[in-house]
Amino acid sequence: MVEDTVNISNKPKTKSSDKPRYVYSWSVTDVQKWFRRHCSDYFALYSDTFLKNDITGRTLIRINDNSLLRLGITDKKHRDDIWREILKLRLKTDILEIIDLEKQNTNNLYYDYSIA
Repeated sequence: MVEDTVNISNKPKTKSSDKPRYVYSWSVTDVQKWFRRHCSDYFALYSDTFLKNDITGRTLIRINDNSLLRLGITDKKHRDDIWREILKLRLKTDILEIIDLEKQNTNNLYYDYSIA
């Protein structure tokens, strides 16, 4: 029996210049791309709202359900679905930060203090 190999990372390989690595540095355009990809059912309805309110990456990850309501997203299901995608993005961002911290800690372990 032949076992299929599973690609753990479902991310397509992209150039680092395609989009900023950290959400904090995303522009309004980057957020629009994310919104189209992850909230495609609502993109036509709310992309202008995000655009008019200059929602950048830094703003996006700070949005909560109440913020979405204040933006004019009154349909509870729409807010819940968009909020869920924002929470996923927050989690991914937190994981990237943890990985970077771990790399920094690993690099510090091998620092040669005799040359300092």
